[in-house]
Amino acid sequence: MRMSKLPDNIEKLLQAWSRGDQNALSDLMPLVWDDLHRMARRYMQWEQGVTLQTTALVNEVFLRFHDIRRADWKNPKQFLGFAAQTMRRILVDHAKTQKREKRNCGIRPIPLYGLEIADHTDEELCDLDAALTSLAEIAPRQARVIDLRYFAGFSVEETAGVLQISKATVKRDWTVARMWLQRELART
Repeated sequence: MRMSKLPDNIEKLLQAWSRGDQNALSDLMPLVWDDLHRMARRYMQWEQGVTLQTTALVNEVFLRFHDIRRADWKNPKQFLGFAAQTMRRILVDHAKTQKREKRNCGIRPIPLYGLEIADHTDEELCDLDAALTSLAEIAPRQARVIDLRYFAGFSVEETAGVLQISKATVKRDWTVARMWLQRELART
């Protein structure tokens, strides 16, 4: 995903939000909506069979951001990286809920803000999340590279900017982390 050219006032809004100004978040969201929507589409394409409303996912991200009272945003790319992680958490939480409900005599919960994930992907999503969580325990930066590159669709350059590392380090971490995840997922 190539990020669109973000307006210059985004950094000022992030700084205001960092100081606790909740109105800054309301002003910020329309400016990053298209990028978040593209990111949500990218997230939902990672697995065949995932059906999910992108707008519902972006709305849930906004609701979760609204609960954040203070944050230390360094730049817009860091913010979008955090949004990518939040999207992943939303999808995983929903998949876990669906899996749990299947064990409870087929009683289904009301979908969270319209999220609909096909049943056959719940276990795969949970397995991927477990593998990424394990990777984060032993190699947190590599796990972040996976989040940003694979799920958020960031380029090598964008990922390097968010993590404040070199492009070569991003490429190396990307290669090693993918191999590690493939091995872990093959075990499940």
